[in-house]
Amino acid sequence: MEQAKIDRINELARKAKAGALSDAEQRERAQLRREYLDAVLGNLQQQIDNLVIIDEDGSRHTFQKRED
Repeated sequence: MEQAKIDRINELARKAKAGALSDAEQRERAQLRREYLDAVLGNLQQQIDNLVIIDEDGSRHTFQKRED
């Protein structure tokens, strides 16, 4: 996520603490928060996808998605 968007999230958070946000600012804040969470979750998923478990016998296993 771009630093400018993170800065805008922080700016809106400070403004919300100081007073009320307009409806447009609340929608913008919600959208930016969703983008931020999606970026964080995407990065976490990439890290999990790249993890390898090495057993005591030296065999390597990757994580498999569970089907519920």
